[in-house]
Parts: sequence; C-alpha cells; structure tokens
Amino acid sequence: MRGTSTRNNPYGDGKVIDACSIFGVMDVTGRPFSGDRAIAAIACMHERGNGLGGGFAVYGCYPDFPDWYALHVMYMEYDVREHVEGYIGGHFQLHLAEPIPTRHVRTISDPPQLWRYFVSTTDHPLAGEEPDDYVVQQVMRINTRFRNAFVFSSGKNMGVFKGVGYPEELAEFYCLDEYRGYIWTAHGRFPTNTPGWWGGAHPFSILDWTVVHNGEISSYGTNRRYLESFGYHCTMETDTEVVAYAVDLLVRRHRLPIEAAASVLSAPLWSHIDRDSSPRSTLLRALRQVYPSLLLNGPFTVIIAHAGEMIGLTDRIRLRPLTAARRGPLVYLSSEESAIRLVDPDLDEVWTPLGGEPIMTRVLAPGEGLPGPQAAVRPLGGGTR
Repeated sequence: MRGTSTRNNPYGDGKVIDACSIFGVMDVTGRPFSGDRAIAAIACMHERGNGLGGGFAVYGCYPDFPDWYALHVMYMEYDVREHVEGYIGGHFQLHLAEPIPTRHVRTISDPPQLWRYFVSTTDHPLAGEEPDDYVVQQVMRINTRFRNAFVFSSGKNMGVFKGVGYPEELAEFYCLDEYRGYIWTAHGRFPTNTPGWWGGAHPFSILDWTVVHNGEISSYGTNRRYLESFGYHCTMETDTEVVAYAVDLLVRRHRLPIEAAASVLSAPLWSHIDRDSSPRSTLLRALRQVYPSLLLNGPFTVIIAHAGEMIGLTDRIRLRPLTAARRGPLVYLSSEESAIRLVDPDLDEVWTPLGGEPIMTRVLAPGEGLPGPQAAVRPLGGGTR
C-alpha cells in the first residue's frame, strides 16, 4: 500500500473508522490574512483525527505569480523527479522550479520530496485552445504515467499543502505561518475505507477547485467510472477525489451554475421533486436524469473552494454536521461551532444549514455591500425541510 502510515493508529493498519474535521474561512472583500484562525480552529477539533492525514488549501498565496499555474508535486521515490521535470519542461513554459519550503517537525516522518513548478501554456506548441483543459490533461498524464509521482495542486495563485500528520503539525511543517490568503480551508482526517498516505490526505484539487470532506462517498465506483469517461483518472486512492473532478466537470466544462451542480451532487429526493409544482421541478428532474452517475451517496459534508468563492454542502438528509457563521467580512464553515467561536467569539450570526442547502460565499464586486443575515444561496430543490 503506497505510502501508508500506521502512525498513531492503535489498530496497526492503514485506516480507522471515525470522524473527520473540516473548516473554512473567507474574507469576502478579498483581503488576504494569515492562517492563524484556520490552524487554531482545525487544531481545536484534534480528537476528530488520528494523525493519518491533514492539510490546507490557501487562495491568494502566490501574489507574485498570479497568472501562472502552480503545480505542487510529491515524489514518493527519489529517482523519479528528473523524469517528471523533463516532462513538465517539455509540455509547459516553465518559469520557476523550487522545493516547497518546509521545516523539520519531530512528529512528521518520512515525507516525500515536495516541489512546486510555476508554469504557463502561453505560446506552447503542444497546448490547445483551452489552457485549463490542457493543464488537466497533463496532470492526469503525470499522475498515471509516472510511478510514485503525483501532482496534488494545479491552480493559479493558490496552493494545497497536505500530508500524513495532524493538520496543526502539517501547518508547521509547510511553514504556513509565512503565507497569507483570502480563503483558507482545512481538514483533519480519520481515513474511513482508504489508506492514510500523503497523496490521500485532503484537500483534493484540480486546477483551482479544492474539496475537503467529512463522511464517506459510497457511490465512489459509479462516480469514478462516469468521470473516467471524460478523461479524469482517480489516482489518490480516496473516495473524496471524485468530488473535486465532478465539480470541475459540472461547473467549468459543462458550465452549470454552482447551485445546479449542488443539486446534482446532493439531489433532492424524487418524492420532493414530484411534489414540487413550480417551474424549477422541470430543471431538477432534468438534472437527475442527465447526471444520475454524479449523485453522491453516503453521509457527507464538503467545503468546496475555488478562485473567489467558498461553498459548504451536506448530503440531503444531513448525516454529517456543518455550522456556518459570519462576522463582518469573514464567513466561516466548520464541523463544530466550538472551533469557530474559539477563533472569533463575537460573531454576528451563527446558523445550521439544511440538508442539501449550499452555503455560498463570493468575493464582493466593487461597491457591493457586506452580505446580510444568513447570506446563503438555497439550492434549486430547496433542501430537506
């Protein structure tokens, strides 16, 4: 089992069945801030993890390279880097290659080589007309063609930082105290049915889409086979990977609004659609008929982020917890309210979203005022009420 760790695991295997912790914070004005809140909040939920996986996604962390794709690559074997770098140099315009800065942390053992490459497709003879499609294609090729080398982050002006360990340990390991961003999402993992290894930690990412997840995707096999028909390849050995690719397919490639994508992933029950006499029932019915293979079965709560937006979503009967809160320009999503109140005691409001109800937060347009109370966009199906 590739890179599996039994660290802090009394059962001596690569998995333990229990909970996970997720957390997200966003400044809707787009102002970058340190990760202190995210790190402290996810550490508050320490008991929901066991050290077999943790990580962060940070948006706005590469302001000096806003127009270049930042490829974060982990090398599980030392002799593979030269070959991957040759491939990257032959398929992209390579502007900068360097190790991802890390520091020694006593509890982080046997990390892979971690490098980042700032690249573009501009004027490259092999690139097609759509740069994002080309980048996805190359990420999939690297992850399938090179043994023990994986691109785990590939967006612009953002990065994923993850591995085997508790999230607060990985924050120290990756020197996240030196980064600033306008969105921070975090995850503490208790691997359910998949191994705890560096590539299998959350967040999962493609381009600037990232997903952290608490729960289990029991529809993984169906979801995976459907996504593979569109050129996606699941190589991280973890069910959550399909969520990142599904959102990329629905929103970027099929151009669905995120509200519609949420109604695909966490679809209303057929009985709810049948009782709905409004015009939206036609659209809901069409979405269920066109995308049955992207319905996520099983208990889940996810925080999905991409450039300028953060979304929280639960399964339609809300089998995993999610709390939303707001103070001024800051919006929070968390597995536990206690984690939010630890880092921001004087909240303007706190609420619990309904099952299947997406909580959507976007960077404000110039001149737009702060969001009002419970500024959540309700799904097309209206959630479980």
